[in-house]
Order: sequence, then structure tokens, then C-alpha cells
Amino acid sequence: MTDTRLNFKDMCAKFDVTPRTLRYYEYIELLQPEREGRSRFYSAREIARMTLIMRGRRWGFPLEDIRQFLLVYEEHGTKAQLQHWIDMADGKLIELEKQRAELNTAIEELTENRRETLETLQTKK
Repeated sequence: MTDTRLNFKDMCAKFDVTPRTLRYYEYIELLQPEREGRSRFYSAREIARMTLIMRGRRWGFPLEDIRQFLLVYEEHGTKAQLQHWIDMADGKLIELEKQRAELNTAIEELTENRRETLETLQTKK
């Protein structure tokens, strides 16, 4: 990783998050910026962690699951973290497939009901 550091404002802009969100991630110890007086600076490590946090959120993982995933690296290293990720992804994929099936059923039912209602409307003219 490079020696890139972002200040608080640049970090918010880079990840398109509000200052409140970034402060919250610090509060729950997902991020640990360097502090110089009242200023915060985010190292390449924190930028990488934020990238993982944002991916996890986009894929629907709760913040606690993301926090646990990040802790695995701190406590057990890369290989353990990668295995943990596979386990998390497997669980999420099962959940998303179930949601997709439920959505497909809802779409089919709504489409059919709309068709029936339209037929009823046309026969009542």
C-alpha cells in the first residue's frame, strides 16, 4: 500500500458518506484514524478497511458482521480472514437467493392480478 493519507473531508468525499457516518464507523471501532490535534488522517490501511466496509454494506451485511470480519484479520491473519469471508459470502448468497425467489413469486402474483383486474375492467365497459 502507498503512504497516501486522507483527511476527514477527503475520506467522506472519496466514499460518498456523511461526516456522521464516518464518525460512527470510528465510534464502533471499524476505523481508527491517526489524530494530529483535532485533525483526523486516514492511512492506506484505513482506506482499505473503508473499501471493505462499503462493499459489505452494498451486499447487505450488518455492520457487526463486517466488524467481525475485520477482526479476524487482526487476530488470525489473511488466510483465516479469507476463509471467514467465504463463509459469510456463502450465507449471504443463500439469503439473497431466497429473497430473489420471494421477489419472483411476488412479481408473478402481481402481474397475474394486474392482468385479471385489467380484464375485469375491460369487460365492465
